[in-house]
Amino acid sequence: MPGERQIHIEATAPARRDVISYAYRASLIGAAHRFELTDAGLVWHIAGRSGTWPYAEIVSLKLSYRPVSMQAKRFRADLRNKSGSRLSLLSTSWQTAALMAAQSETYRDFIVALHARIRDAGSNAVLTGGLGRKTYGAALGLTALFAVAMAGLLVRALAVGEWAGVAFLIGFAGLFTWQVGGFIRRNRPCSYTFADIPRALLP
Repeated sequence: MPGERQIHIEATAPARRDVISYAYRASLIGAAHRFELTDAGLVWHIAGRSGTWPYAEIVSLKLSYRPVSMQAKRFRADLRNKSGSRLSLLSTSWQTAALMAAQSETYRDFIVALHARIRDAGSNAVLTGGLGRKTYGAALGLTALFAVAMAGLLVRALAVGEWAGVAFLIGFAGLFTWQVGGFIRRNRPCSYTFADIPRALLP
């Protein structure tokens, strides 16, 4: 996208490469979801099951920004192979009932390396980012309705001299813009290439 910073992947000659691993806990119950990038493909271990996806059989990869109340910087990657199976990776991991830890650096490195291996395998995977177009449109519509409602309340508070209410509305609007605005901006639907991974969709 114009003006958006990208992450570039340099072309590399085929060679045997080190195994790169990533793991996260999707919940407090059960073992961590573990992934490895090997010469044979993407190896996964989830809930007592495991398998290997050859990179050339990965047909789509979607990146998105998915904040939650306990972790504002949370990102997600969704993969699908030619058989229709799906895998998801999150940039955060549950540590305790009150702590969801960010794994920003290891997640980013793994996702960038995954792109490189899929590309080097000659895959024609569809690379997309953000929300689906219909979901994004609905989110924009709800945001616009909220903005109109807030503007109406602010005008009314100013008209009757409710200065405490004015201050509250301005503060609330600022917080809403910061949180929801970032979500909308990062999750704008897009397509990208292996050479240009959207930086906004990586921690």
